Amino acid sequence: MDSRQLEYFVAVAEELSFTRAAHRLFTVQSTVSAAVRALETDLKTTLFDRSTRRVVLSAAGQALLPEAKAALEALDRARAAVEEASSGLRGSIRIGTLARLSLVNMAELLGAFHRKYPLVEVQVATSPTGSTGLADDVRHGRLDIALLGLPRPELSGLEVRDIATVPFVALVPSSHPLAERTGIGLDELAAERFVDMPAGFGNRKMVDRAFDTIGTPRRIQVEVPELTTIPDYVRAGLGVGVVPDLELAEEPGVAKLAITGAELTWTLSVVTIAGRRPSRAVSALLDLIGESTRPEGPYF
Repeated sequence: MDSRQLEYFVAVAEELSFTRAAHRLFTVQSTVSAAVRALETDLKTTLFDRSTRRVVLSAAGQALLPEAKAALEALDRARAAVEEASSGLRGSIRIGTLARLSLVNMAELLGAFHRKYPLVEVQVATSPTGSTGLADDVRHGRLDIALLGLPRPELSGLEVRDIATVPFVALVPSSHPLAERTGIGLDELAAERFVDMPAGFGNRKMVDRAFDTIGTPRRIQVEVPELTTIPDYVRAGLGVGVVPDLELAEEPGVAKLAITGAELTWTLSVVTIAGRRPSRAVSALLDLIGESTRPEGPYF
């Protein structure tokens, strides 16, 4: 058994496809298949149940997966410790974030990290399913760290550090009868059509849940991929919005109202996988994020 075999096994186990695993590892499928077969021969067991339609982990494969991940992480830490002692902190970080995240200046934050640790490779990704997808990617080892916004009950299996909390506000067209109000209850919006982000995004899930709690599920008229485009659709009269008050300055043609009668807030958190010590590189980035969340922090 060697580390490359374990790496190929973990990739297939996470992707449940030899083809996708090969693509992820920048190699050919035959190489991945051969490495897994060699590992199965060495362990004298079958790690995957294969068919023409799908690949699933066998009982032995399920038992091996967490141990293989732990072994690979231990090797990475050992290499990083030796390299750091000789030439400074090294390693790689896969970080997930939300698109257009105004609470954090990610470019400045990661630029400062790169200047401090130039030998650490940083890869940044977003998820088409928002915070839910980012959390899932961290749980399954596809990301080392993520900045996201989900309710605490949906962050199981993750180590959570809260960064900032902002209230939700309602957006209505300036021509709307409610536009002159300064505050509004969710029940008063229940009959409206809504503009929101797709299901899976943390803010969408929280607002859906808030309306379900008062017994008035809402009707989504328009789904948009970015929070910053919601005011455009509200202005056009296609619906109202209930969104975190992140970067919504005074928008022409749109009135912003406080939500009353309900404590509805959105929290930005940074998460890593629970029960596993972060790498030295990830720990260094977490320290920088922690320093930056202080009132005088330059990136928040």
